[in-house]
Amino acid sequence: MKRPAVFFDRDGVLNEDDGYAFDPDKIRWVEGAQQAVKAVNDAGYFAFVVTNQSGVARGFYEERHVRTLHEWMSRELAIVGAHIDAFEFCPHHPDGLIERYRVLCNCRKPQPGMIRALLERYSVDLDASFIIGDKQSDLAAARAAGIAGYLFDGPNLHTFVAPLLTAWSRHPPHQHRGFAGTED
Repeated sequence: MKRPAVFFDRDGVLNEDDGYAFDPDKIRWVEGAQQAVKAVNDAGYFAFVVTNQSGVARGFYEERHVRTLHEWMSRELAIVGAHIDAFEFCPHHPDGLIERYRVLCNCRKPQPGMIRALLERYSVDLDASFIIGDKQSDLAAARAAGIAGYLFDGPNLHTFVAPLLTAWSRHPPHQHRGFAGTED
């Protein structure tokens, strides 16, 4: 049976965007982020993370550092009874310093590759799914993948997510296909 999904951007949505985050000791959760993921889980949605990590291509850190941070986030979420079903990240950037990552790819948002990879692996109800991002590139990836997108600009992620889950459960998905917000 297909389930709806919430695709979270990471930096600026789940954790504060302090620039090229990879060290768990320096990560600060966005207010309400852990509770938002738990609410998504409790509502029966898949919880996915789709995040551009150009710091790998730029030589600031390695893919293993990204995975270590995601493992730490998973442990932290488990403390409150929440979980992420899958993390996807794009290590590429066309201006990267590390040659093997200096590519134009289909996974770096605004391209929909990370979302599509998850759709291939999980049985997702596309019409009832959406992305929460903090940039127009997140919303563009959502549009390209055929899902709704919402622009989060703070301050509390749980307060932002809860009505979306309620709205999706009360109304047919086609009523929520809009794309909210603008990028500063």
